[in-house]
Amino acid sequence: MKKSMKILSVMLVLVLSMSVVFTACTTKPAEQPPKQDEAPNQDQAGKDDVKYPTKPIQVVVPAGAGGDTDFNARILGKALEKEIGQPVVIVNVNGAGGSLGSKKVKDSDPDGYNVLFFHPGMLLNKMLGLTEFTFSDLEVAAIAVLDDTNVFVVNAEAPYNNLQEFVEAAKKEPKKYKFATEVGSFTHLQSLAFEKAAGVELNIVDVGGAAQKTAALLGKQIDVIGTQYGLIKDHITSGKFKVLGVMSEEKNPLMPEVPTFKEQGYDVAFTKYFFYAFPKGTPKEIVEKFSKAVENVVKNDTEYQQAAKNFLVSPTYMAPEEAINYLKDKEAFYDTFKETIMAEKKQ
Repeated sequence: MKKSMKILSVMLVLVLSMSVVFTACTTKPAEQPPKQDEAPNQDQAGKDDVKYPTKPIQVVVPAGAGGDTDFNARILGKALEKEIGQPVVIVNVNGAGGSLGSKKVKDSDPDGYNVLFFHPGMLLNKMLGLTEFTFSDLEVAAIAVLDDTNVFVVNAEAPYNNLQEFVEAAKKEPKKYKFATEVGSFTHLQSLAFEKAAGVELNIVDVGGAAQKTAALLGKQIDVIGTQYGLIKDHITSGKFKVLGVMSEEKNPLMPEVPTFKEQGYDVAFTKYFFYAFPKGTPKEIVEKFSKAVENVVKNDTEYQQAAKNFLVSPTYMAPEEAINYLKDKEAFYDTFKETIMAEKKQ
């Protein structure tokens, strides 16, 4: 009997011990608050996680095919496709000095898939009242290209070979020599600045965009055109055209044989620039991501850099803030020609 009681006592102790162990193992420990230094950075996470682009991007060029704006947009677009991993579709929307294409982008959904690629024409359109908006009504993403190859070009059979000879002829017969432009355009500004610096009066004729100007000079319907050297380089090489001068601050190392306007005594210099801009309200993260892609192409893509060099333009990246300040400075300069252009439009 005593032996049985002893066995029963041992069994009871074992059962109680197992119960305590089981209870301890199944009790949920108190949750500890996460460490402060392990908390996620929400702002950074938002930037890193933006899913863009996930489909083709449409780049609107407010000019016809075959001009310098179109060419620059296409060689940049080809490089951007590799950088962003999505097609970059170039869409030409010509008309009204570029205001039609600009408005198309301005009125598009601000989702990052419609972007403008334009030049000084946008600022001039606002200055001259062709539009009620300008770059400040969009989200500027970057300046990508600078072009210091703005030249005055004449037919190879013209009797003058430099600016001095042309000025002498123009002074003898004011208003005789036809200068082809698109009224209110960048080349219109150049012609006005040259008239003022040289003390001459030209017969400024509106013939349209870059391709139309070149055709008019080939057909000898025009005496002088203002254009980008890269667009007429083949005509120079073939002996059909000759260049009177380039409107750069210093001699362009890519075309050292061409004298500047300043070297010839005429203080005229213009740089053409090309920028990207999205509709107002496009998320900042998207604009920044696109801008970064442009920067990588401009600074690091050797294939693009060579294509730009062949066209004699300078790949030059400016981030949004720097680009906006640059455009503001140019806007103030162009405004000094407003009265003259408006007076000519009324004639």
